[in-house]
Amino acid sequence: MSQKSIYQEVILDHNRKPRNYGSLHSPTHHATGHNPLCGDRIDLDINMINGHIEEIAFQGESCAICKASSSMMTNAVKGKTSQEAESLIQEFREMLVNGEEKDLDHLGRLKVLAGVRDLPTRVKCAILPWHTLHAAMNSADSATTEADNHANELVANTH
Repeated sequence: MSQKSIYQEVILDHNRKPRNYGSLHSPTHHATGHNPLCGDRIDLDINMINGHIEEIAFQGESCAICKASSSMMTNAVKGKTSQEAESLIQEFREMLVNGEEKDLDHLGRLKVLAGVRDLPTRVKCAILPWHTLHAAMNSADSATTEADNHANELVANTH
């Protein structure tokens, strides 16, 4: 099976059956992410206990790439410390934006999303959940790709 078909299968699977989809009753952290370019909008809830992401959920209206990235991201960071999650955010962004493919094996299934690089207009769709995670963990109430000219700078808004 080619890398491209694996990428497509994973995107379709996570779009049809997103993991951790929904909301948490009383999250300790929350942020809303918005990509005005394509209309993606996600809400991310986290229960962080002693610096660990114990529970995480997302919901919203988004394209298949954004939903798959959200689903895969929530799986990847559940149980991680906030520092480990921040490292994953940075590595994921570098993979998509800078094309850094040094050693992606530690990213597990997330590395199949590297194929989004071949669709430059969709990079922001894949990165939005990660912006939103960064915002939530840093007590910002929202994140956007609006001012994101290079798709590699996190934009978090506190109101």
